[in-house]
Amino acid sequence: MAEKATFDDKRLADLDGFTVVIDAERQRADITLDRPPYNVVSMLARDQLRLVFEALDEDDRVRIIVVTGAGEHFSSGGNIKGFLEATPEHVSKLAWNIAAPARCSKPVIAANRGYCFGVGFELSLACDFRIATDTTRYALPEQKLGQIPGSGGSARLQKMVGVTRTKNIVMRSMRITGKQAYDWGIASDVVADADLETAVDALVDELIAFSPIAQRTAKKLLNDTDDALLTTAIELEGHSYSRLRQSDDFREGVNAFHEKRAAVFVGR
Repeated sequence: MAEKATFDDKRLADLDGFTVVIDAERQRADITLDRPPYNVVSMLARDQLRLVFEALDEDDRVRIIVVTGAGEHFSSGGNIKGFLEATPEHVSKLAWNIAAPARCSKPVIAANRGYCFGVGFELSLACDFRIATDTTRYALPEQKLGQIPGSGGSARLQKMVGVTRTKNIVMRSMRITGKQAYDWGIASDVVADADLETAVDALVDELIAFSPIAQRTAKKLLNDTDDALLTTAIELEGHSYSRLRQSDDFREGVNAFHEKRAAVFVGR
């Protein structure tokens, strides 16, 4: 049964515009942006989201983390006035905070419907999987404010879709649909809006069936080698493969394959 998460860190005693629920039976945590109607992300929420991801990463009850938005939209972006009020030191931490899903060792899924703008888009780009719908609109509209994306948006996009498409999205503040995002390799999948939760549930169930240690290793390897030379990436892949060969999960996987049964992984 899902329960509201509680944290030892006093900075998370009162979450600013989002909720966290843990379903220990399903080994799942849900972070829901919840500031109606557009789920604007405050400066404080950015700080707290980082702390939440770090706490959930250490929580043995959680295997998969889902980030979603309450209502019709994921998030229209950040609190614009907050940028004028924040200190330079605080602003310098924005990208580090929003990159928390990427640093988290566990798989993170972004469920994107409706507006997914600005920091909402950047937070989603830092996740491992993005499921869009026919209502989804992705955008980095910072040019309209005389600014550029400041939390990894342009950098992550350029890695995913190349400089030409990234210039269209960043320099023209272009909105793209969920279908375009899927065609361009930004979204992992695109479904009917009414099917979003079902699609997320199915992906959670699929990921949980794999070895936790193999999942963590794959995520770290892919993130660490994203900008590496091919020879370096292959070398690191070989070392990671060799370490996994010593794991109980690998032994279980091999035995289950030969015995024609489902493997029971324990994460070591």
